[in-house]
Amino acid sequence: MPNLIRILGIPGSLRRGSYNLAALRAAQSLAPEVGAEISIFTLEDIPAFNEDQLTTLPPRVRALREALAASDAVLFVTPEYNYSVPGVLKNAIDWVSRPAAESAWRGKPAAVMGASAGLLGTVRAQYHLRQIFVFLDMPALNQPEVMIARAREKFDAEGALTDADTRTRIRDLVAALVGWTRRLAGGTSLERT
Repeated sequence: MPNLIRILGIPGSLRRGSYNLAALRAAQSLAPEVGAEISIFTLEDIPAFNEDQLTTLPPRVRALREALAASDAVLFVTPEYNYSVPGVLKNAIDWVSRPAAESAWRGKPAAVMGASAGLLGTVRAQYHLRQIFVFLDMPALNQPEVMIARAREKFDAEGALTDADTRTRIRDLVAALVGWTRRLAGGTSLERT
């Protein structure tokens, strides 16, 4: 049996009823039954980035670093705020990317998806996040793209994903991320630090 691929899922919203958190939970249930698992790391309690605190990291930042170290890949699920990435997500990225020589993001395969009430389904936020991946040196999965537009129509009142096409696209994205991660590992065992 191939090594288990551990995916760290990060929702870019703090809202309890977030469609993006609901989409990430759907991804957990749609992950391949053999060989992959998705854990969720939410971003509450991460303070505003302050370079003066890098020597003594806040506990939630330290927990994010540890979760990344234990993962093989990252799945970002982000809303779009003001045509871009939400501040809470950018803040978490900044914390864990410093100091640059010790960035916990470097080399981690990444995939992105997102949900919004609007018609574009987070397209601009996803593209901005992909630009950030360049600096972070995160190899990004390019296809398939999952941009969930009109999210209110695709989730029920309890946050369960009810749209069959969206379920298929999320399943395909997670499977592609698992394959991408294995491919980048070159068939070698995936060792975590």
